[in-house]
Amino acid sequence: IRFLLSNLRWYIDEYRFDGFRFDGITSMLYRHHGIGTGFSGDYKEYFNDSVDVDALVYLMLANSMLHKEYPFVITIAEDVSGMPALCRPVEEGGVGFDYRLAMAIPDMWIKLLKEKKDQDWNMSEIWWTLINRRYNENCIAYAESHDQALVGDKTLAFWLMDAEMYTNMSILSSRTITISRGFALHKMIRLITMGLGGEAYLTFIGNEFGHPEWLDFPREGNNFSYYYARRQFNLVDDKLLRYRYLRDFDRDMQHLDKKYNFLPTCPGYVGRHHNGDKVIVFERGKLLFVFNFHPSDSYENYRVGVKVAGKYKIALNTDSIIYDGHGNVDDKTEFLTFPGDFDGVPNSLYVYIPARVGIVFCRVE
Repeated sequence: IRFLLSNLRWYIDEYRFDGFRFDGITSMLYRHHGIGTGFSGDYKEYFNDSVDVDALVYLMLANSMLHKEYPFVITIAEDVSGMPALCRPVEEGGVGFDYRLAMAIPDMWIKLLKEKKDQDWNMSEIWWTLINRRYNENCIAYAESHDQALVGDKTLAFWLMDAEMYTNMSILSSRTITISRGFALHKMIRLITMGLGGEAYLTFIGNEFGHPEWLDFPREGNNFSYYYARRQFNLVDDKLLRYRYLRDFDRDMQHLDKKYNFLPTCPGYVGRHHNGDKVIVFERGKLLFVFNFHPSDSYENYRVGVKVAGKYKIALNTDSIIYDGHGNVDDKTEFLTFPGDFDGVPNSLYVYIPARVGIVFCRVE
């Protein structure tokens, strides 16, 4: 125990680490190491003799020591079992992590892109996967796993646009159907993941601008080549390529949270997840999020519920021309609410929501 705790201190003192991700701790938490075991979330699956108490105590000691000696440190747990109280303070009887990774979210997105047509996406399944987490335990939401950037798999951008990322990313050429769809869904997936999926948001280096290739370190299988041991940031700097639009959108997502601070607030209230319309509507903090995942149908005067009455304006729009969108919605439009219960809230407003577009509304103070 002393050796393991000293390791943590050494990396902070010597290398100035400001946090740790504890990888694959499901194999530590249980004597069965999570092998051949499914978890439904029932408490009986966690509070029994299968729990490795020694490992659990070590994790509690590690978090307690780190937060006491280094208050700036953030600890993150990677656990697929859903262990209760993993992210509650040790003083409450929890394990003491600050966050857990919402691992089901990237799995869901990649499964949808691999296995289902756009028109077959189930809004209830998307909504449930994004909100399905233990109450008052902070989660880090992320749209794609770092494993997808490694050789043998593809990033979300590569799954969406594939070979056309090599030939049709120039702004001097016409935007193809594949690129148009890829850009629209790449932005929507990231925005709804950040807006609804957790209390923090994570992206892996290069994925924020849709890096087109995998990462592969020198090894015997590639003849010890360094060719793919890289991130091509030059793609973003080239103003004749479209990558910068994805980067700009990701930047403005971060600015949206910086301005409205919605991530630390309570989980979003989902007023609508309509599978026929392919629409998901939710409120979080002071913001109203509206997503239309339908591949072809746009909706004029679409009624959405909102808790607080007043005048609303657009705070972020995936279809804005500044993000290489089609510009089908005027970002300067203002929307007035009117009273009357709708989708479980006392007010509502009418919006225009084009196909494959996500819009965030804020109330004009």
